[in-house]
Amino acid sequence: MALILLVEDDRNITAALTRALTDAGHVVRPVGLAAEALKILAAEQPDLVILDLGLPDIDGTEALRRMRSVSAVPVIVATARRSEADIINLLDAGADDYVTKPFSGGHILARISAVLRRTTTTTTSTPVVITVGELVISPRQRKVVLRGEALQLTRREFDVLMYLAERVGEVVSRRELFTEVWNQTHIGEEQTIDVHISWLRRKLGETAASPRYLHTVRGVGVMMVEPR
Repeated sequence: MALILLVEDDRNITAALTRALTDAGHVVRPVGLAAEALKILAAEQPDLVILDLGLPDIDGTEALRRMRSVSAVPVIVATARRSEADIINLLDAGADDYVTKPFSGGHILARISAVLRRTTTTTTSTPVVITVGELVISPRQRKVVLRGEALQLTRREFDVLMYLAERVGEVVSRRELFTEVWNQTHIGEEQTIDVHISWLRRKLGETAASPRYLHTVRGVGVMMVEPR
């Protein structure tokens, strides 16, 4: 059973989803405004959020970014947008998964189970701290410190860094990053990954020409190493 914050302003959709989720044993907190959802997110700490993008007070993507600034709660976005670029933007903004409208109750329940299973496994199986050279990563607090100074990373930057840090010395392909970090079964625009690696390098104080932690293996992918 999970406490699910349902952010949807369509009453018919809200009623149908609330019924389906409740029948499956979940507790549902339905709200129609993003501002109200943000207050509940801080006060009640739900296990998962289902977020509609077409909200009347705040754009759904902006609401997602605000949620990510205060919480790491799993978020499934419900959207009518179907283009690959739109989906990539949503995942980059911090969504854990998405469903395109219209969708069935069975479909959303399967997505909820998968996201909760993935996030629960990650929380219970990751170490308290990962250290690579002078880089210290605290997975459960989602905190990164380099030479004693905290780095300000976006959710996706942290996820990429964490995935690479767990595989020091291993080459990770773009396809693997897109599958495991972006949760996509097929690779989209490779530039998306390259941009995130570039941002990470900048925050780690290195460049592609003079790498310390993140080394590109041409034609294959990227590898994190212990700096000498």
